[in-house]
Amino acid sequence: MAGFADLNLPQGPDKKSLQSLLEAAAHLGYSAVALNHVIDFKEKKQEIVKPVSPSELFPSLPIVQGTSKRIKVLTRLTLVVSDPSHCNLLRSTSANVRLYDIIAVFPKTEKLFHIACTTLDVDLVCINVTEKLPFYFRRPPVNMAIDRGIYFELLYTPAIKDSTMRRYTISNAISLMQICKGKNIVISSAAERPLELRGPYDVANLGLLFGLSESEAKAAVSTNCRATMLHGETRKSACGVVYTVKKPRKVEEEETTLPACKKAKTQA
Repeated sequence: MAGFADLNLPQGPDKKSLQSLLEAAAHLGYSAVALNHVIDFKEKKQEIVKPVSPSELFPSLPIVQGTSKRIKVLTRLTLVVSDPSHCNLLRSTSANVRLYDIIAVFPKTEKLFHIACTTLDVDLVCINVTEKLPFYFRRPPVNMAIDRGIYFELLYTPAIKDSTMRRYTISNAISLMQICKGKNIVISSAAERPLELRGPYDVANLGLLFGLSESEAKAAVSTNCRATMLHGETRKSACGVVYTVKKPRKVEEEETTLPACKKAKTQA
């Protein structure tokens, strides 16, 4: 069975607090975590920087509870998109975007949710759990995302912090479950402090409140996380292939149009 993972630990500027989060995650039994770098275009124009290597941040990684292995640390980029133009960054062949292990998108409107599910080359689609959704989930885009190997992320920390957010979290999660039938769900923390982290089995129990079955809830913190990481690896390697394939096509197009140009000159 795949180990447990938390794919959303906010990457703040304080290294000590990050180290504390890592140690807490390893102590709780998580074998992998992702440090999440969030870019919200609504706040201000931001550039995507290269991800900081975990080896630069942490001289030594903590050992996972009950094992002899050190915790695996991944890099993650989350783009909060509120306008279709924000998606262009993901469609471009930005070198810095491709360097992240996991790419997630947080769509704020139904149109952007549809775009994220059907066309964007991402690994995760984030579901809003802090307020009432401004739209209803529809089956076609959700099913297409599942077919494309994209996973939907639900956060549990807001539900622990506030009773109002707990209602929104459960309500929005159940709305999604009615459409996706418990498939392709990942549950993450977005914990900013060690006290906000919960053990994987506790998180799986929370998944039952979200409308997941016992096996689906367990997969949301283990096998589905592993599948998301593998999807990211495939995307990263495919990016290079797509780029090299496009160039020869342009050459072929030029070769096919040249004779036509010559014919036009000779006819003239």
